[in-house]
Amino acid sequence: MTKQQAIQFFEQKQVRTIWDDEQEKWYFSIVDVVSVLTDSADGRKYWNKLKQRLKEEGNETVTNCHQLKMQAADGKMRLTDVADTEQLFRLIQSIPSPKAEPFKQWMASVASERLDQIQDPELSIEQAMMDYKRLGYSDNWINQRLKSIEIRKDLTDEWKKHGLQEGIHFATLTDIIYQTWADKTAKEYKQFKGLKKENLRDSITNKELILNMLAEISTKEISESTNPETFNEHCDVAQQGGEIARNARLELEEKTGKQVISPLNAKDGIMLKGNEEKED
Repeated sequence: MTKQQAIQFFEQKQVRTIWDDEQEKWYFSIVDVVSVLTDSADGRKYWNKLKQRLKEEGNETVTNCHQLKMQAADGKMRLTDVADTEQLFRLIQSIPSPKAEPFKQWMASVASERLDQIQDPELSIEQAMMDYKRLGYSDNWINQRLKSIEIRKDLTDEWKKHGLQEGIHFATLTDIIYQTWADKTAKEYKQFKGLKKENLRDSITNKELILNMLAEISTKEISESTNPETFNEHCDVAQQGGEIARNARLELEEKTGKQVISPLNAKDGIMLKGNEEKED
């Protein structure tokens, strides 16, 4: 099936989801839903206990649930228990929570909105913009971030076309790109910004975002032109793409006398705006 991952928000809390184009249905991370309904700091532990009890009771809904890869807090893709809307409605009945009914209404709304977005793709963009606004990002940053998502997808589509796999291949090539243009691996970059569970791309500033886009679009263009066959050749292409952005970064830093790589977190829209005004 063709899967599209998305983060949904219920009362400002994240719920990981995957949209199945073929079946036209959402799959929700059960752990995330449990965490929302129970206000639990460890939704996974709560779900494991509930799952065991329901299995012992012969609950068919639990038996029919399966796993899909979703991005974990550490940024890696990991298998997690998921449920479609119908299965989740049944599971919620086993979780005593005052949020159960509001959550069911929210789920129905999410499903309806997605069907509307299929008919009008612009609605998906509008939804993403509203989600980022709700989290406090600036309008300028949001516009750049949405463009970066498109460029990233173009690059990963190019990698998939050459038979590369999500996971270790994508992570290695992405690290090469970061290391080349920013002098930091993704892990080092997150540590530099003081991030833990946050997504790095949702935390870098406008200038960092633009340079990363330049690195990724350059990597994609070079790959299309050179048609690499081995993984080592893809690594070379990723380094070449990163070098283009690195040269742009170094030239900008030389001309302005200011470092591009910043510990600033773009999520703080007010702080970001203030610092950018001082830098201009």
